[in-house]
Amino acid sequence: MSEKTMILPKETAQALVDLTGEVRLDTALLVVMRDDARQKMAELNNEIRQFGDKYGMSFEAYRHIWETEDRPEHYSYAAEEDFLTWEGLVTRHARIFSKLT
Repeated sequence: MSEKTMILPKETAQALVDLTGEVRLDTALLVVMRDDARQKMAELNNEIRQFGDKYGMSFEAYRHIWETEDRPEHYSYAAEEDFLTWEGLVTRHARIFSKLT
């Protein structure tokens, strides 16, 4: 992996140090990014759980039904919007999780 240089305004650099207590900016930035990623994961988990509660199953089970069964309710705008939103949330969650581990 190649290193890249980032230029930060002094105020931003100081805010990172003050926020994290880390004196090295690269470490401070990583701390902030990890904290933000954890917060985003919690928000995604909550949204995914709401869809799971609404449909009474995991997204994987719902996707299987969606792809293998021809149900009239699958053709509604609301159902398609839910499917696409839920799929996006699960995909984003997986991407963030893979970067954290």
